[in-house]
Amino acid sequence: MTTSDHTFLRALLKQPVEYTPIWMMRQAGRYLPEYNKTRARAGDFLSLCKTPALATEVTLQPLDRFPLDAAILFSDILTIPDAMGLGLYFAQGEGPMFERPLRDETSIRTLRVPDPGKDLQYVMDAVSEIRKALNDRVPLIGFSGSPFTLACYMVEGRGGTDFREIKTMLYNRPELLHQILEKNAQAVTAYLNAQIDSGAQAVMIFDTWGGALTPVAYREFSLEYMRQIVANLIRERNGARIPSVVFTKGGGLWLKTIADIGCDAIGLDWTIDIGEARRQVGGQVALQGNLDPSVLFSSPQVIAKEVEKILTSFGNGSGHVFNLGHGISQFTPPEHAAALVEAVHSLSRRFHNAL
Repeated sequence: MTTSDHTFLRALLKQPVEYTPIWMMRQAGRYLPEYNKTRARAGDFLSLCKTPALATEVTLQPLDRFPLDAAILFSDILTIPDAMGLGLYFAQGEGPMFERPLRDETSIRTLRVPDPGKDLQYVMDAVSEIRKALNDRVPLIGFSGSPFTLACYMVEGRGGTDFREIKTMLYNRPELLHQILEKNAQAVTAYLNAQIDSGAQAVMIFDTWGGALTPVAYREFSLEYMRQIVANLIRERNGARIPSVVFTKGGGLWLKTIADIGCDAIGLDWTIDIGEARRQVGGQVALQGNLDPSVLFSSPQVIAKEVEKILTSFGNGSGHVFNLGHGISQFTPPEHAAALVEAVHSLSRRFHNAL
């Protein structure tokens, strides 16, 4: 199979497809028993991310279970601030934390943009190894956190906060936050381009916390930096287009402005109707989404009904990659994930003209 024949890539580029492709955010994760065994063998989460052979192993695990249409690099969005020297660690039951959060001008001014070929070589090795192991059975997605989302962790020092530290900086010392965001944008651009050079066939920017901002602040502190990244991404490699996806969780109110930054597709959470999203952005971009992950706690029959609602809302034609509105829960029964993939593949064919 040549790259241009992959259903996932064709859908992102709004080219004709026979069915709607699907992958799931966090598809390699704790809901899979085999993932938990590999993670136990690694010792801890960071070791799993930083060992290319193990990252390759877990990336491929969901593909061996389900006929998914894309693989996504197994890594973490916090690899960049870790490489910047902020001291990333994962506390038991606490999630990611940083030993040295950015709270003063000196630490912000001296923040160093990492070299992906040196500081993040383990990620590039994983991309190369995964691409080789896939042997072109499905495309490989590379990814990064957005500059603002990374800054949230870097300033707060941890996840799961009320954004008090970063929003205080945003309103009191916006120039300091802009310094962080400028360096993050440089870092993300270099990081994603290095992933593309290593074999990633599409890239996604996860703007997990952009939806926590006001509309004006979103445009200034999140969207503008993603625009800069998209403008400087490698768009073609070895004759193949490299599509880009931008996903702002909670960004359903700003779809037109997101589409205008030049990305190929917008990721949607479950809070907006995908048909309405399609009406707003027209043929400008493809859409990715947007099943509520909690649907997977129901029965296969209910899953199929909810899939049909989304497919019907989007309507006929290409430009839709089916996905969850956020990452799959660790409590999801694997057989329900299988039911989702089967439902999308079987129910979507009537929305596409036969090639």
